[in-house]
Amino acid sequence: MSRTTALKVPKTSVQKALELLRKHALLDRELRLQQKNEYVHIPLVRMPSTEELEELKNALTDLTISEREFFERLEQPARLVDLLSDKLPPHALASLPQAIDFIGDIAVVEIPPELEAYKQVIGESLLKAHKTVRTVLSKWSPVSGVYRLRTFEVIAGEAKTQTMHREHGCLYHVDLAKAYFSPRLSYEHARISSLVDEGETVIDMFAGVGPFSILIAKNHADVRVYAIDVNPEAYRFLTKNVVANRVVGKVSPILGDVRMITDERLAGVADRVIMNLPEKAVEYVDVACNALKPEGGIIHYYQFVSEPEPIQTATNRFAEAVGQAKRNLYKIMQARIVRGIAPFTYQVVIDAEIK
Repeated sequence: MSRTTALKVPKTSVQKALELLRKHALLDRELRLQQKNEYVHIPLVRMPSTEELEELKNALTDLTISEREFFERLEQPARLVDLLSDKLPPHALASLPQAIDFIGDIAVVEIPPELEAYKQVIGESLLKAHKTVRTVLSKWSPVSGVYRLRTFEVIAGEAKTQTMHREHGCLYHVDLAKAYFSPRLSYEHARISSLVDEGETVIDMFAGVGPFSILIAKNHADVRVYAIDVNPEAYRFLTKNVVANRVVGKVSPILGDVRMITDERLAGVADRVIMNLPEKAVEYVDVACNALKPEGGIIHYYQFVSEPEPIQTATNRFAEAVGQAKRNLYKIMQARIVRGIAPFTYQVVIDAEIK
């Protein structure tokens, strides 16, 4: 056994806690979690910093930090680099993709040009390293087009792009070739849901298969969410996911152009608007402002921005767009970098109160 720092949380908060701990590289993967009654003790590699602890407290309402004895894991999962050490030359091993997205039983990787000749062996090794993975996809193109799609190549396993993904207790049917979905926004899905108050009306302007909308409905007894998407395939999966997660009546899927739908049906109804279309969100700020109630509300605005000063650049663009929509940017509640998407390019989120 090993004694180390431990995070104690309710069983219902374990998934959210693990995601935050992985984000900050705090989880000790060599030790086993312990469950006692309705709580779970999670081993940490170190004591969280003040900033990390504050983030944990904001996301997890019931937590305790202490010292505790843990059993070692009996078997460590094979590492990709170990499985490939005798199959790839040293220079190729150095270029192995570090970022792997796991969506249901599908692993998605980006194979750099210098590893193109080794993509099949990389895919097969990923299947061996991750026993729950049945398909390995290589990104064949960037996300593009009105529907935010990319093409993939199957490099190992079953020839498919459709799967079922679980996140924060919700189940999502998705086809990665037909509808946009990113597990890298898992924390944002949970964060936005935690900010919603009972009784709110929410408009999810670019809903995709529903990860924002459905989690909000799942976590609140009295909400109304209008989930809009222009992609017929995304709408089909969204409708299916609403039924699968038992939020019929709380989430209303709508197929069509968000500008037209807002003008015709949803002007002035929303307490909160989610704008997860970072490529073009600035073009729809007027639509979001029009959707808010006359007295105002909250907008969650996402945008891709390059250096320098990505947060300030995104804030300036958003503020200008709000002014052009004849609304008052009353307060920036939060503005931060969500993730890097390319060298010196970031996804930024702005939570803003609009009057």
